[in-house]
Amino acid sequence: MHYYVYVLKSSKDNKLYIGKTTNLKRRLQEHARGAVDSTKNRRYLKLIHYEYFVNKFDVSSREVFLKSGAGHEQLSKMLKNTYNEELL
Repeated sequence: MHYYVYVLKSSKDNKLYIGKTTNLKRRLQEHARGAVDSTKNRRYLKLIHYEYFVNKFDVSSREVFLKSGAGHEQLSKMLKNTYNEELL
């Protein structure tokens, strides 16, 4: 099975949403149409990063890390230009 951790950036408040899924395309479509409670009021969202895993425990631990302060700091450094970019 495929597992993904992904990072979306909201055009409404420029904040990040970090999630995990087994079907990235479907999950992005759900976010886009407002079917995800935690992001429905923060649309429009832009995918700015994703990672692929083959183990569900690895993806879960990566998601937890990215949601932490150290994870946000890593994303900020890794995606320096994208993280600070204004969305349309």
